[in-house]
Amino acid sequence: MVHRLSRQDARRIAVRAQILTGRRSAGIVEAVDALAIVNIDPTAAVAPSADHILWSRIGRPYESADLTRAVEEDRAIFEWAGFYRPMADLPLYRPLMRAWPPWVRHREWLTANDRFRRDVLARLLADGPLRTGEIPDTSQVSWTSTGWTNNRNVSQMLDFLAMRGEVAVSARTGRERVWDVAERVYPSNADSLSAEDSAHRRAERRLGYLGIARPRAVDQPVEPLGVGEIGEEATVDDTDGVWRVEATLLEQSEPFEPRAALLSPFDRLVFDRARAQDLFGYEYIVEMYKPVAQRRWGYFALPILYGDRLIGKLDAAADRKAGLLRVAAIHEDEPFEPQVADAVHDEIRALAAWLGLEVTGIPGS
Repeated sequence: MVHRLSRQDARRIAVRAQILTGRRSAGIVEAVDALAIVNIDPTAAVAPSADHILWSRIGRPYESADLTRAVEEDRAIFEWAGFYRPMADLPLYRPLMRAWPPWVRHREWLTANDRFRRDVLARLLADGPLRTGEIPDTSQVSWTSTGWTNNRNVSQMLDFLAMRGEVAVSARTGRERVWDVAERVYPSNADSLSAEDSAHRRAERRLGYLGIARPRAVDQPVEPLGVGEIGEEATVDDTDGVWRVEATLLEQSEPFEPRAALLSPFDRLVFDRARAQDLFGYEYIVEMYKPVAQRRWGYFALPILYGDRLIGKLDAAADRKAGLLRVAAIHEDEPFEPQVADAVHDEIRALAAWLGLEVTGIPGS
């Protein structure tokens, strides 16, 4: 059976899957389990991405200390490959860890530095958890790069060993990661899955948090955008090609509850730019790497969601020294209706209140 969906149907499936309706998540572990992956990016023009993503699902009760506790004390969430993930999903990534790295250069560097690798593991086992700077560089061969990783041998080895599941991020001190041997962070009783079974289950999880996706999409490291043949086939009015849809989201009996949401630029609802264009008619790009004169929406503009529509971008920045959330512009893709404008303004005020800031630059503030 091929499901035929309107674009509104498809959008609502995507929004429900990302917990962005009026029915917010009850807590942090529940939210991370539903989202499966939560981006970690330190850019804090407004707030770090993980905190922002979770606040937009949970609301004012969320505090960054909740995430810290879930990661560092409860071990209900773990950090791997640039994302927070539910610890229950660890078995899905074990085969990827065992197979890493896929690149010859990385494998050759690890082989050439096997003694260095063993030194790092021994130091962590004896003295961990440790920050990167507390681990000596005993490399035999330096890592060479034209980028910032050149000769950063300790951090490169730790990143490699984390990808392999030999070490893990035990905690964070500010933005700095604190490392330990994996057996002191990951549960020892994690199930073992075959590479094929784990790939199938990861694709199921991906479709679950996207709701609707293309079978194939632009390649991404670690976390693909396509879902293969998982789910059920669908077409979406006014879009080309076929989609895959999560069947359980087709059967929602509860009415769709719209709300306004200010999204992180790294939010999975907008991360796949082609999908955002197809389903939402939404054009977006992070412009912080562009020269100022070439920016249309701002250094770190936040996508604005209302109901099942992506309707604009918020150009705002947190000025913590002044105690202000400064709104430079609210870019309306189409003119906001009065009730939409009110809802967006209220959400900006809610964001400022959560950050502990006063807001300036919007009507009534």
